[in-house]
Amino acid sequence: GQSLPRVKWLWPPSDSLQYLKHPHIPAQGLPLLPVVGSGPYQAPSHILIPLHPSVPKLPAVPRAGGVSQSTGAEGTEPPPSCGRVGRWWPDPVPPAMSRRVVRQSKFRHVFGQPVKADQMYEDIRVSKVTCDSSFCAVNPKFVAIIVESGGGGAFIVLPLAKTGRVDKNHPLVTGHTAPVLDIDWCPHNDNVIASASEDTTVMVWQIPDYVPVRNITEPVVTLEGHSKRVSIISWHPTARNVLLSAGCDNLVILWNVGTGEMLLALDDMHTDLIYNVGWNRNGSLLVTTCKDKKVRVIDPRKQQIIAERFAPHEGLRPVRAIFTREGHIFTTGFTRMSQRELGLWDPNNFEEPIALQEMDTSNGVLLPFYDADSSIVYLCGKGDSSIRYFEITDEAPYVHYLNTYSSKEPQRGMGFMPKRGLDVSKCEIARFFKLHERKCEPIVMTVPRKSDLFQDDLYPDTPGPEPALEADEWLSGKDAEPILISLRDGYVPIKNRELKVVKKNILDSKPPPGPRRSHSTCDSDFSQPALEEVLEEIRALKEMVQAQEKRICDLENKLCQFTNGTD
Repeated sequence: GQSLPRVKWLWPPSDSLQYLKHPHIPAQGLPLLPVVGSGPYQAPSHILIPLHPSVPKLPAVPRAGGVSQSTGAEGTEPPPSCGRVGRWWPDPVPPAMSRRVVRQSKFRHVFGQPVKADQMYEDIRVSKVTCDSSFCAVNPKFVAIIVESGGGGAFIVLPLAKTGRVDKNHPLVTGHTAPVLDIDWCPHNDNVIASASEDTTVMVWQIPDYVPVRNITEPVVTLEGHSKRVSIISWHPTARNVLLSAGCDNLVILWNVGTGEMLLALDDMHTDLIYNVGWNRNGSLLVTTCKDKKVRVIDPRKQQIIAERFAPHEGLRPVRAIFTREGHIFTTGFTRMSQRELGLWDPNNFEEPIALQEMDTSNGVLLPFYDADSSIVYLCGKGDSSIRYFEITDEAPYVHYLNTYSSKEPQRGMGFMPKRGLDVSKCEIARFFKLHERKCEPIVMTVPRKSDLFQDDLYPDTPGPEPALEADEWLSGKDAEPILISLRDGYVPIKNRELKVVKKNILDSKPPPGPRRSHSTCDSDFSQPALEEVLEEIRALKEMVQAQEKRICDLENKLCQFTNGTD
């Protein structure tokens, strides 16, 4: 019932309509092209072109599979005519092209967008330490950033709502005697954060909900066990108070933060510098990458290597590895020609990759951030100005490129918000905190949806703040999946509820440092004969030391006489 535009008809040049040639149209009998407005109608190759009514209906040329060349559809009947203007003529294309279907995914149109200038965190002196750490950690309450600090290492903790220019006298978290290399928020307590430093220690801090007046200098507990700088820390995903640390001494240590004691030490598994360590979903396995070019899957409680792969990427630069939801391993590395590369592996069959894709040529190590709920992995390279994201599925080619967020400024580090900290009312599926030289810029990843209702398909139940296991249960061999929560009504961060519990655990259960002299002074049942026995041993040791000292002096005198005689 709609009126059609006035159409004029034009004979086209014979060389411009090769795609319209047909066995039943002579070379001199080309069809007329419509002219709407000022110029000829220029149709793309996939658009049907209306023919003049004077052009006769063409007999179909059948082809394999019963699809006609003239119609491109099953059978030989051409498509319906377009009103009074003419009949539609399809562009003949190869059968494979005509049946090509775009992969269906609800994340195809995910796009990234930076927040407005007044929602950024300005005037922050981001650390310049050379390290492949992300330098930023985020949770639904706070954003923590490693900063430049004189006389030791420090990081700044800001409430998420405290945007804008940061006061130059804002309190810092100090206590390390050397630069801080890595920080990580506890997944089961939004007020607890761990830090690793060049001073070989790991410190665990309790952050108050209010902004403190002075620097926070006293950690809840200090964990000492490494002999060289500690560059990696990671909390257990399901067990309470279990923290992993890895240092440049090629040692991986698991701690019980509640007691301050070492649970496990994996000291004979890595022969060189450890690049990164990652847990699987329930915390039963670890994946590590090392400078010896091996990717290892480790059972920490059995202290044995389950699987390993030598040189998943042929380049010499650092490799990163993470577990996916299905138990596969996603890696980023470099080819022999220094091209960045990503790979997907099955640890049960490490010989051949599930997928291996080359990306681009750059020096920056790709840091993978994985969202298990959507199976999307985001790749952020230090020094890059872009974030690439891919969807991992069980359909070939298994790792599907989605899109790239690009900006002008390179990133010095990146923080990744847990799923429970996102705004579900705006279909936000990820939020990054990009570190510049002097500021932190949040970047929001959104799925465009018109509906204002809660999107169940975008927000399945996600791991919540409640631990599924205690540290002792996990150490004894028990495994449990994360306790999930629904985001339908949004997530409200819990108050600082575990401050006293953590301190109580440490004060009540932490074994006294050093020998058992503190026990002997406190225990009323310690008998007098036992005390005399200890004192007698001390006297004997003193006499032995004095005798050895006398013997050393005698030997030194003889050596002096010998040297004087020879001279």
